[in-house]
Amino acid sequence: MRAIELQAPISLERLTLVDRPDPGQPGPGEIRVALHGSTLNFHDLGVATGRMGAAASRIPLADGAGTVEAVGHGVTEFAVGDMVVSCFFPDWQDGTATVGDFSRTPGDGIDGFARDFVVLPATEFTLAPKGYDAVEAAAITTAGLTAWRALVGDGGLKAGDSVLLLGTGGVSIWALQIAKAMGAKVAITSSSGDKLDRARSMGADFTVNYREQANWGAVVSDWTGGRGVDHVVEVGGPGTLAQSIDAVRVGGHISLIGVLTGISGEVPTAALMGKQARLQGLIVGSRRQQQDFVRALDSRGIKPVIDRRFPLEQLADAFRHEMSGSHFGKIGVEW
Repeated sequence: MRAIELQAPISLERLTLVDRPDPGQPGPGEIRVALHGSTLNFHDLGVATGRMGAAASRIPLADGAGTVEAVGHGVTEFAVGDMVVSCFFPDWQDGTATVGDFSRTPGDGIDGFARDFVVLPATEFTLAPKGYDAVEAAAITTAGLTAWRALVGDGGLKAGDSVLLLGTGGVSIWALQIAKAMGAKVAITSSSGDKLDRARSMGADFTVNYREQANWGAVVSDWTGGRGVDHVVEVGGPGTLAQSIDAVRVGGHISLIGVLTGISGEVPTAALMGKQARLQGLIVGSRRQQQDFVRALDSRGIKPVIDRRFPLEQLADAFRHEMSGSHFGKIGVEW
């Protein structure tokens, strides 16, 4: 079967299409899946460029979706022909977080989904949302579930709440769709007027160009009449956290997800204390949360925004497109 491997020294130029042995038929509790789609995440880019320290010969991509070709003895949740999608943390089935690293994350600590077939335990997949193709389904694994957990699982989002989203990448656009479907008001930032126009067309209630408004946190707070937003989905990291604290209401919730501006930095603790806000770090979610998310998507008919699709053989070009920052929503890979 075809697969993409990282080869030392790891870089985009060293992503190599190879022939791997077919994984065969599933054993007890396993399913065989013909993979057809993935989407790119910032984490995947770190793996593919060598920043995450993944081993040579690793197969990249944390997101994977495809069709069940065979089921092993004892598998009752899936049937041949089902569209299924992978889980970011295959061992975290339910309950509070149990993992804090990527040692068992596909495409990093273990082989990912840039390949034709896998045979894996059925518990490492969920059903895909109804009517989704493989690329659309793969978009829920990392970005979609992160946004769902941040707003619903951890944040307790409800109708009438206000939400601040940073940028127009995969997590933020998923969060926009989720928030609007649940009756929330949404503010979103970007440095691109065109992207802000597109966000408004998707229902964003307030937009801020952060290049034109250096104190965008205060601008967003003013939009709420000075109260501050109920939720912030913070994907920037230390370079944007101070502005997010300015924007949040007293007693509000900030989901700390991204490290786009660095892995460490100063936290304005006095401002955070004054806001009495809950600052919570999170990494994706459990299989149970993914199942909850799929049920919500089935009931609402939401489809992810796919910026562009690349064939598997052009995976390096897909990553270069991600590095350009020109995308809106998710970047797909399909085969």
